[in-house]
Amino acid sequence: MTDQSEPLLLSHICADDSDVNDRTSSEELTFDSIVEQSLSDFGFWQLFQVVLVGLALFFDAFPIFITVYTDAYPTWHCVNHTICDHSTSDICKLPRSAWEWDGGSKDKTVISEFGLECSSSLLRGMPSSAFYIGAIVGGFFLALIPDGSLGRKKLVLFSTFAMSVTSMFVVFSTNVWIYTTLKFVIGFTRSQTWSYALVLISERVPTKWRPRVTMIPFTLFVLGFMSLSGVAYLARHSSWRYLYLYTAVPATFYCIFLYLFALESPRWLHLQGNNEEAIVVLKSLSSKNKAYLESLISKLPLEQETVEALPRYSIKDFFFRKWAFRRILVVMVILFGMGMSYYGVPLAVRDIDVNIYLSETLNAVVELPTFIITPFILERVNRRSSVLVNTLLGGASGVLCFVLSVFGKTGIAFAFELGTFFCARTGFNLMAVYMVEMFPTCVRSSATMMFRQALVVGGACCPLIASIGRDLPSVSFAIFGVAMSGLGLFVLILPETKGSSLCDTMEEQEKRDQTINTSNCC
Repeated sequence: MTDQSEPLLLSHICADDSDVNDRTSSEELTFDSIVEQSLSDFGFWQLFQVVLVGLALFFDAFPIFITVYTDAYPTWHCVNHTICDHSTSDICKLPRSAWEWDGGSKDKTVISEFGLECSSSLLRGMPSSAFYIGAIVGGFFLALIPDGSLGRKKLVLFSTFAMSVTSMFVVFSTNVWIYTTLKFVIGFTRSQTWSYALVLISERVPTKWRPRVTMIPFTLFVLGFMSLSGVAYLARHSSWRYLYLYTAVPATFYCIFLYLFALESPRWLHLQGNNEEAIVVLKSLSSKNKAYLESLISKLPLEQETVEALPRYSIKDFFFRKWAFRRILVVMVILFGMGMSYYGVPLAVRDIDVNIYLSETLNAVVELPTFIITPFILERVNRRSSVLVNTLLGGASGVLCFVLSVFGKTGIAFAFELGTFFCARTGFNLMAVYMVEMFPTCVRSSATMMFRQALVVGGACCPLIASIGRDLPSVSFAIFGVAMSGLGLFVLILPETKGSSLCDTMEEQEKRDQTINTSNCC
């Protein structure tokens, strides 16, 4: 019986044609080397699979930012000018017959339809808060699901489908409480869509292409955010409910295409003992290597044997293995600091005397260059140095933004604000690739979820810190900068992974780390 706690060993495999013989002549192959060799030529079908799964993040951007339009405070005008003056009157002290919503439509936003115009800010902000609370609760709950339970593809499909269906049910909300409950469910179901998609994409590409390919879903997320503005503009004269429909219905159709055409992770299939199915996936991804891959099928262990021998892993392995616990704890600490800067800097920009609409637009646009620069950095600089220098630059930029704004240099201060946000986004991109390489396939999905959760929790602290800036202008930029650079120093504890392939089991990861440590000592 084959010991599957180790990677699949296939030795002296020979194929019929000479090219295959050259590639498998004398050295034994692990499953990782099979993946690396068969997917070395990044072709159209591989790119199609990356974009297909990456579109999940395109649709994931909609529920995050949709409340900017659906829960906005609508404009109004006076009807009875004898008792109503728009510039001085308080809408809550006027009789309802003295004023009207612009456009005459009561259901333009949630505020106007549910009569929340005179409610407390707590009640008006409750749906948005419920969404983020759902994201945090869902993140922790879904992280408990073992990596071997459903598979990468099914998790992406489930989270996206549940999110889109729940978004369509929002149309039937009759009061703010039902709407708030549905927002919580939406936040819960989509809380780990990003993690699922990133893991599935990264496990289906070779090492040399991983830095570039993992930037594709991030780019699609930003494009989804930018396209929402266009959809909202086209639906500006319609009920707020239609905006949910316009975004949820396409996401539902996307789920059908995802179900029909997306392929499972070959690494996950191998880890579950489905070696033959894993080879079939590799053949679909790389038609040029079909002959080579077909020669491996007869050499693979039987599925029954591999399933019996497979060890089982769960999130508890992070706590029972010292090295895994140390890594995930350090990663979460670093991401907590980056989350504070990434979510907090755009929120605190109101403390600088600049146009709020222009500043938010530039903060969104500045993300796009990071997806081009990140692969360049990853291919030329090692992981620890790139993260460390990036966090130090971002932290220094945040402190300079605070100092310059205190001295009234608003324009230069805003430039450093963009620099801080740029470094926070770049650091997030770098850590996403770094984190995937640090953990084996058996727990990679759980690790990515905890990675994402630390970012969200860091972002949840931002409103409180940003509010300090009202009493001491722009001090929040210094806090965000110090947090990112200070916590970024912990990266020195993490191992270097540049150029390394992905491991599948905890035992394989431990052996490789031990080998690297031994070679470094020598």
